[in-house]
Amino acid sequence: MPNVDSVTVADLAQNVRLTVLQGEDYLNRQITTSDICRPSLEFAGYFKHYPAMRIQLLGITETSFAKEVPADKRCEYIERMCTPQTPCFVVSTDLPVMDELKTAAEKAHIPILGTPLTSSRILGNMTSYLVGRLAPRESLHGVLVDISGVGVLITGDSGVGKSETALELVRRGHRLVADDRVEVYARDEQTLVGAAPAILQHLMEIRGIGIIDVMTLYGSGAVLPQDTIDFIVHLEIWTPDSQFDRLGDQGDTQFIQDVAIPKVSVPVKTGRNLAIIIESAAMNFRAQTMGYDATKTFDENLNRLIQQNSERDRKEAEND
Repeated sequence: MPNVDSVTVADLAQNVRLTVLQGEDYLNRQITTSDICRPSLEFAGYFKHYPAMRIQLLGITETSFAKEVPADKRCEYIERMCTPQTPCFVVSTDLPVMDELKTAAEKAHIPILGTPLTSSRILGNMTSYLVGRLAPRESLHGVLVDISGVGVLITGDSGVGKSETALELVRRGHRLVADDRVEVYARDEQTLVGAAPAILQHLMEIRGIGIIDVMTLYGSGAVLPQDTIDFIVHLEIWTPDSQFDRLGDQGDTQFIQDVAIPKVSVPVKTGRNLAIIIESAAMNFRAQTMGYDATKTFDENLNRLIQQNSERDRKEAEND
């Protein structure tokens, strides 16, 4: 998942299933932003803030309003919309393309794409695809594993056992996304997505063995191309003076690209089965998101026991 500064119109048409209505020779034009414009004021002659670098989406509302504009003005406005920075025009709902748009777009070497979907549907599809391709990437040192639907990023110092633990998780039926280096991007303000670089897909490095191909050894069901990062497990070498959470009520949070991700620290010590511990942490996190909190249950049981003991002590004191 390399850093991408632009996407071609051909990529957009192929991945969002758009039909090329005109301008097949110009599909190499670059799209540099995930924002999409639905021109309206432009058909009234207002171009002060015209976002020329965006995809121009024309639906029923835009084309109906354009038809109300006098023919000479409509031709002028459409020509002004066809700038060298404009990547393409997209016409939704299988609407016929205006003759003025065909002429101006051909003159400016801008392709016109079409779709039977409504404007709202195709707008969402294009935005989702472009955000995923154009969002800023960041490389993290760690291992990303999908554990029962929870994307777990395992971090820690080199040699602490991240890859070995991930391999054991794969053997237990979970799926590897990326080993050693994870390319991440924010899909939105609350969702972080991680994947392996193309050169490292499906590969793991195990000290003493070397590089192994997880998909070859364990099958296609043992790998995922990408996954959301829902939870972070940080592995730390245990020392006598180390302090770790014993009750689960000291939850930590790590911000990656301004997205808050819950985080726990797990001590690494001889005899501790890290794979089972991380699997349990992921399942506990999943249970918490579904409304069950074991720490809260423990607190309630403890408070109930304290109350019962206090009541018993009070009654014994009264009897004395």
